[in-house]
Amino acid sequence: MEIVNDEYYMQLALNLAGAASGQTGVNPVVGCVVVREGRIVGVGAHLKRGEGHAEVHALNMAGEQAKGATVYVTLEPCSHHGSTPPCCERLIAERVARVVVATEDPNPQVAGKGIARLREEGIEVEVGLLGEKSKALNEVFNHYMATGRPFVTLKTAMSLDGRIATRTGHSRWITGAAAREAVHTLRHQHAAIMVGSKTMLADDPELTTRLSVPGIHPTRIVIDSKLITPLSARVLNDAAPTIILTTEQADQVKLQQYSQSHIEVIRCGTGPHVDLKLAMVELGKRQINSVLLEGGGALNGAMIAAGLVDKVMLFYAPIIVGGDGAPAGFAFEGPEKMTDALKLLDVSIQSYGEDWCVTGYPNYRWKGES
Repeated sequence: MEIVNDEYYMQLALNLAGAASGQTGVNPVVGCVVVREGRIVGVGAHLKRGEGHAEVHALNMAGEQAKGATVYVTLEPCSHHGSTPPCCERLIAERVARVVVATEDPNPQVAGKGIARLREEGIEVEVGLLGEKSKALNEVFNHYMATGRPFVTLKTAMSLDGRIATRTGHSRWITGAAAREAVHTLRHQHAAIMVGSKTMLADDPELTTRLSVPGIHPTRIVIDSKLITPLSARVLNDAAPTIILTTEQADQVKLQQYSQSHIEVIRCGTGPHVDLKLAMVELGKRQINSVLLEGGGALNGAMIAAGLVDKVMLFYAPIIVGGDGAPAGFAFEGPEKMTDALKLLDVSIQSYGEDWCVTGYPNYRWKGES
């Protein structure tokens, strides 16, 4: 039995926030619960960029019962005029008695100002309850605010011996239906999905979200330094926007052909290979705040070597492939010593049918980073 206390209500707010993961654009996911005299009188979540914030939805539901209530919110109420009015002013106008905030907003336009404004009006404010959970929930938003580049999640499916295909190149399917459904959920939750041109040519993927219910299609990104993606490729259909990342050496005729097909081409670096760091900066400028990397071993390795992968999700199937030349999940030079191998932090394991996923965060010590 769960104990009803501040943590109970904040966890409910976190659950509400998490349910909207992937559908708020560059905005954070936020949940809110309004409680008065032992009863939940309003709940809300931020559902779409440019529309009402979580506090607004919850207060609208609470109505007159908001007066004297305690409000639990997973992120500091905003204090600035953006697409919507400041939430802290709405809380003040409703005359709530107490606000419990999980964590401060890292957005420089807020960054403690909302909390200070509430306190100025005599509202009791407590900060930090389940703060680490809130930060984890908004890892994409927090990273984007701090760096201006997208949060990159590397996902790959592998055999127990680390193979992503057989020696003949056959790769469908390594994992089972449950794991594949989890991957489509990840697509739904990311702003973009990225592959290399070799993966695109080998599989001709559509790179859309296919769930048992309607899902959000991410922007599709192809790393293609030589512009070998044919105009007939399924990734260039109109199911979702597509961006091709290439170099200054790209063929002008092909550039014009893509432009006529309404495909955005971004030239990143002088070549011969796409400057991946510059590419991430360019995507960030276009307000792409998260990327699901579904590349082959070469692109995975290049992104790791560049220190651009923020999270790793490795789906393992209980099979052994073997075979000389069978491609591995990562291809990069790597360190000289085993003690300098890339280590994952905060590792967790979750099962999906007969498969399981290892999730962790790279610690780039071997690159001189921490």
